[in-house]
Amino acid sequence: MSENVSDVWKMVKIKFSNSPAQLQVARVLLRYGLGVADNSVYCGGMRVSDAQIAKEAGVDRRVVRSTVKTISKDKEAKKIFEALRPVVFLKDVATTLGLGVIEIIPQDASKPGIISDVTGIISDAGISIRQAITDDPYISENARMTIITDSKISGDLIEKLRSIKYVESVVVYK
Repeated sequence: MSENVSDVWKMVKIKFSNSPAQLQVARVLLRYGLGVADNSVYCGGMRVSDAQIAKEAGVDRRVVRSTVKTISKDKEAKKIFEALRPVVFLKDVATTLGLGVIEIIPQDASKPGIISDVTGIISDAGISIRQAITDDPYISENARMTIITDSKISGDLIEKLRSIKYVESVVVYK
């Protein structure tokens, strides 16, 4: 199987096609980078309770347990879910740290070139990017790109970002 993310999401959807509730659990695991090993769910090295995952997924905890069992028994799914890792996301603390935060909302997040166009404009302005996180358009509804910069973004730069093909809007956090 190719390592293309859309292929991964297609595979997950196929594996759970007979159980929308289990698919919802799998989506939560992917969104948060929660791994599955030894018939348990982990955030890094910490075990996460079935009840917490169930609450986030809007399902009964037994659905989480059955999803974990399904993943653990399937060689292909197991390989993917064992490798998931959570990532530090600075968005909610960036302004407290004096950093800039902008969110790019694309018209279609699966179109190529959005990331390079956005980062190119920011780089050309001489602003350093501390973090760039994009939602996967195959996993997240309303996928967006969040950029954390060393300094605040000027109005001129915001207008340049808004003019990029496939960018629907730009949100600046203060």
